[in-house]
Amino acid sequence: MSLLVLAKGFTLTLSMIIPIGTQNSMLINQGIHQNHHKMTAALFVLYDALLISMGVLGGSILLSRNATLFNVLTWGGILFLSVYGLMSMKSAFVQSKNTTDTVLKKKSAKIIFLTTLAVTFLNPHAYIDTVMVIGSVGGQYSDEVKVYFLIGCVFGSLTWFSCLAFGAAKLSKQLSRPKVKMTIDIIIALVMWLVAWSLFTTWMAR
Repeated sequence: MSLLVLAKGFTLTLSMIIPIGTQNSMLINQGIHQNHHKMTAALFVLYDALLISMGVLGGSILLSRNATLFNVLTWGGILFLSVYGLMSMKSAFVQSKNTTDTVLKKKSAKIIFLTTLAVTFLNPHAYIDTVMVIGSVGGQYSDEVKVYFLIGCVFGSLTWFSCLAFGAAKLSKQLSRPKVKMTIDIIIALVMWLVAWSLFTTWMAR
């Protein structure tokens, strides 16, 4: 029973985070540049663990019933994702002159840390996936079984983000080619804008 619940947490978490989103897009970009990609992956795993734990402990009910919190998160997310998308689109059409310039453009650990916070906690979809969906499923179990569910969830998050970070870094040379990098940046920009639009339509329908 415990292993079954652990496996359920693992697979459910993977199904929520594998579809490309803000965290995945950022991590791919950091992996390509080999710019604190391990730290980025570790932070995303930590954030997922916190959000899922909050959901399992009852946060899903609070989030679904608090209209003010929902509005603040939604519009904060729309603004941030729109700007992030613009930055990615700009990056797609700015050609680096040489390798030295590229190195100098690498972001500091502090900037990346702050960006991971914004990408995660200003994105209402992160709350919907982790707090509401995964949290509501885990909340159905007894206290002892919840531990196994949470372990499975964290392991799922760890597995995915680790594979994404190391995979992007491993293929950095291929993915850093001008045309490939431009395509990736454009895709990231479109994903950001698509998520921002979905947040707006969700807000309009509420």
